[in-house]
Amino acid sequence: MKKFIKNILFTFPILVLGSVLFAQQPEQIMKASGSPANPKVPMSWNRYNDYAAITEVCKKLAKAYPNLVKVESMGKSFMGKEMWVMTISDFNTGDPSKKPAMYIDGNIHSNEIQGSEFALYTAWYLAESFADTKYIQELLADKTFYIAPTINPDARDNFIHAANNANSPRSGMIPVDNDRDGAINEDGFDDLDGDGHIVFMRRKNPNGRLKADQDDPRRMISVGVDQQGEYELLGYEGIDNDGDGDVNEDGEGFYDPNRDWAWNWQPNYIQSGAYKYPFSLPENRSIADFVMKHPNIAGGQSYHNNGGMILRGPGALEDLDTYNSQDIQVYDALGKKGEELIPGYKYLVVYKDLYSVFGGELDWFYGGRGIYTFSNELWTNFLMYNKAGDSNSQTTQYSFDRNLLFNDAFVNWKAFKHPQYGDIEIGGFKKSFGRLHPGFLLESDAHRNMSFTLYHAYHTPKLSVEEVSEKDLGGGLKEVTAVIANKRLMPTHSSQDLKYKIEVPDMISLTGSKVIAGMIVNNRDLNITTEQKHDAQNIRVPNIPGNSTVTVRWIVQNTGKYTVNVASKKGGIASRSNP
Repeated sequence: MKKFIKNILFTFPILVLGSVLFAQQPEQIMKASGSPANPKVPMSWNRYNDYAAITEVCKKLAKAYPNLVKVESMGKSFMGKEMWVMTISDFNTGDPSKKPAMYIDGNIHSNEIQGSEFALYTAWYLAESFADTKYIQELLADKTFYIAPTINPDARDNFIHAANNANSPRSGMIPVDNDRDGAINEDGFDDLDGDGHIVFMRRKNPNGRLKADQDDPRRMISVGVDQQGEYELLGYEGIDNDGDGDVNEDGEGFYDPNRDWAWNWQPNYIQSGAYKYPFSLPENRSIADFVMKHPNIAGGQSYHNNGGMILRGPGALEDLDTYNSQDIQVYDALGKKGEELIPGYKYLVVYKDLYSVFGGELDWFYGGRGIYTFSNELWTNFLMYNKAGDSNSQTTQYSFDRNLLFNDAFVNWKAFKHPQYGDIEIGGFKKSFGRLHPGFLLESDAHRNMSFTLYHAYHTPKLSVEEVSEKDLGGGLKEVTAVIANKRLMPTHSSQDLKYKIEVPDMISLTGSKVIAGMIVNNRDLNITTEQKHDAQNIRVPNIPGNSTVTVRWIVQNTGKYTVNVASKKGGIASRSNP
């Protein structure tokens, strides 16, 4: 017993010393610059999340950061899924609805799923970086973000969980009779071999105009005019399910959710993909209702894929006059900064550099609501080798898969007995490749695109009362002059906003003194003013331009302690009291 006690007494100091030494060991990780080191909501940004996972992340962020994140539903999708939107701001520095706001969404096209990851990454980064990043603290003190990760949740889950190719489904899940034969969704793609992928069918045919590339037999290339072919391509996996002589002609959908918006809308016979009428899709109607209820939204960002583009409107030449020179200057400054922040991406105009779009989300946000809005086409083959030139060639795609993805993106050709085509082979790239980021490039591009949206948000208006001065007029009257500054690039009202009077004018008020007269000062040096004859206490200013000031003046009686207040729907609020 004595020996046992002696051993314990001898060992105890060692255990205590060991525990102290262990407790004093430095952390086993080091914070990488620009990244959260110990997130409360750990995330891996090298994969794609389905609707349930997105829902879980949104709710976890709101629970972990109740003073920064609130999650709510904008409405329900066609199949009844809640359309989550996160409000992200520093709730301790004021009402989020009174701060200039940036709206971000992704995944309007169901196969363009990385838009959700980019939007979700932005929400996660803002919340997780707030504690130790001064820039984020200052940004969320001034601004609000409304982030809707997926605005097409039904078809997102279909794309992820069902057998699809990289382009299907693009629409939502409302049943549509595409071939107008009286049946709905009766002839979509068929996963013939049951491997979970929809890839291509090829058949040996000496009269075909294709052959296997000798450098990479997976790849089909055209033969010369004086050469004999080996194969013909038969399209994506499928059979003629309804016996009408066509294969895969009536799958789920098809309509285009980005042709449903109530600006320059055109019916389907003019704009392919249009549905019944503007905002006939429940998802888009919910977004529009949300935007209308949040007039503080000054900037917008929608994430699509692919091509490495930073797009602005107009979507169609017919809408060219909507975008005037003053607003284009703002777009150009933001878009060119985007090219710098996101290598390989180009700042482009939809109708001129891409194709015509009628009834697009981009144009409704700007044309209908006066919101400076971009649509980024995520992913470009430039990112494969960080090299321009032949980056869009098939050769690059095959070599990238072989050298960096180790052939994980391709289903090797294999024989199959087709009920209509006979002996064929099935193979090709999986749905996760071609339009979508490989895992190891997902976070990097998400961060760069996020930095662009943060820059955009930063340059929404920031108002301050820069100067309040008094001049004694005698007889108990004083002249009070206030200078209101907007210290950011964007005005409180875009030109489109002013043209259609979308939002009410900015209000500059003086409280605490009896106001006799109020006026806008057009030229302070020459004392040129415009009097506001009604409600002189509350001066209505049409606009406070970016990186500029406006000056107002009151004639007041019985001055004492008074305050100049500024209230702008898209510009936020500011105030200053006299000493």
